[in-house]
Amino acid sequence: MSLPEFLSDAWDYRGRSAERATTGGWISAAMILGGEACERLTTLGIAVNLVTYLRATMRLGNATSANVVTNFLGSSFMLCLLGGFVADTYLGRYRTIAIFAGVQAIGVMILSISTVVSGLHPPRCDPASAAAPATCAPATDKQLSVLYLSLYTIALGTGGLKSSVSGFGSDQFDESNKMERTQMTAFFNWFFFFISIGSLLAVTVLVYVQDHLGRGWGYGICAVAIVVGLTVFLAGTRRYRYKKLVGSPLTQIASVFAGAWRKRRLELPADTSELYSVDEIAGESIRQTSTKKRIMRKQKLPKSNQFSFLDKAAIKESGMPTDKWHLSTLTDVEEVKMVLRMLPVWATTIMFWTVYAQMTTFSVSQATTMDRRLTPSFEIPPASLTAFFVVSILITVPFYDRLVVPISRCLIHNSYGLTPLQRIAVGLVLSILAMISAALGELRRLSSDGRPVSVFWLVPQFFFVGAGEAFTYIGQLDFFLRECPKGMKTMSTGLFLSTMSLGCFLSSVLVAAVHRLASGNKPWLANNLDHGRLYNFYWLLAILSGINFVVYLMCSKWYVYKDKRMAEEGIELEETDKACHA
Repeated sequence: MSLPEFLSDAWDYRGRSAERATTGGWISAAMILGGEACERLTTLGIAVNLVTYLRATMRLGNATSANVVTNFLGSSFMLCLLGGFVADTYLGRYRTIAIFAGVQAIGVMILSISTVVSGLHPPRCDPASAAAPATCAPATDKQLSVLYLSLYTIALGTGGLKSSVSGFGSDQFDESNKMERTQMTAFFNWFFFFISIGSLLAVTVLVYVQDHLGRGWGYGICAVAIVVGLTVFLAGTRRYRYKKLVGSPLTQIASVFAGAWRKRRLELPADTSELYSVDEIAGESIRQTSTKKRIMRKQKLPKSNQFSFLDKAAIKESGMPTDKWHLSTLTDVEEVKMVLRMLPVWATTIMFWTVYAQMTTFSVSQATTMDRRLTPSFEIPPASLTAFFVVSILITVPFYDRLVVPISRCLIHNSYGLTPLQRIAVGLVLSILAMISAALGELRRLSSDGRPVSVFWLVPQFFFVGAGEAFTYIGQLDFFLRECPKGMKTMSTGLFLSTMSLGCFLSSVLVAAVHRLASGNKPWLANNLDHGRLYNFYWLLAILSGINFVVYLMCSKWYVYKDKRMAEEGIELEETDKACHA
């Protein structure tokens, strides 16, 4: 009988070293995936059909409704940075997921109640009646306050949950074990698959319930779904593997910049060995308690010439304190440089998510004006058009794995297929095609002389954005996890999710600017789309996306992958760090 094997860097729920056979693995990952599917079902079930609720029930204009949706989504993703900081510094990933899932459930319950209680939304009215001006008044400030309270409570919960769920899932696999490292790669594929399944259920089943049975039923199902997801997640408490808190990377970044600014007038030594390094810390006793834990997860990195002003943070000064706010190691500095190198790529992927935001706003508004009948008795709900978007994702992922990867192996001898930056580039091209097809589709809709145009004219724009997300989302996730310094995965995931947030916010800014500047006799973004020129807004996005793509190509050409840069320095990556590249 073999002795049980224990892990050196993971603990069970009692705080003891985790046993490989009884903790982690696919059983734990499955519970996390189930909870994530429920979260996705809830979040997208609210967001994808929110614009029709704002227009028809709360009676807000097209531009205002679009901005409410994009600001809600943007806040959800931006709060991932806060969630990551809380998880890394105070609560850990498990507690962060559990607490913020509860916060999200509270927000969904408030939203459900606001749709049922008559005083929390405007009364129903018939726009064609003589009393329409009196009975079709827009939502009051009080009603909007309750709506915003519910939406931003949901956003807070979503941000905290999303920041940790993928990282906590990867914690269930040991990177130093070959078999579990392979399983962790498969986990990320299943993670994206379960997100897509949750999305598909949201844009079909939930949207149908909301449109035909009422918002109260639809949002009530969302509330039940997130509670079920939380219950499934908590059921795995005894089985999970837990990692110790390592502190927030944001603190490390801030301390390096603070040290470099404090010593900005000093000259860098000609000999880099005079800078403070990991090797020196290993032999110190004065900082052993506070620093050794931080260094255990680090690999010594070579000094690079880029951003050399930050090297001053590692200059040793006699008589000065040796805490991290006054003296950083050379490896700390190089890790911060890694993050800075990723920022140009980070910035040039924001535009894709601006295009993506149109699928839940103006594209849904377009669908409401078009012929959506499949049969004489069945009509497709407007928001369910996003089902083509999700189906596109589910088609693109296996197409890539079964066709693109084998071709890459044969032609360019790359066993992983396209590189992360190449995958992102494909996604950006598809987003440009999406906006071109959206503009052409809108021109076709307006040229019908009052006759209803089939809603299937909108399918190409949903298809291109869906396929683009399959390339961009996985490419970004791979890039930010592959190139991040060891120990900065949560923050790097937050950076990735912040591109979605900023894309939504950029959409809000563009909509507000266009609504103000192009508001003549025939505005671009009219409350009645038949009296507007939405196609011009789509052309604008296509042009901006094209310019952004050119800038992205320059940034990606400038970027050198971490493994290639370290290979040029003659440094072999640690086995555990190689796992990030798999």
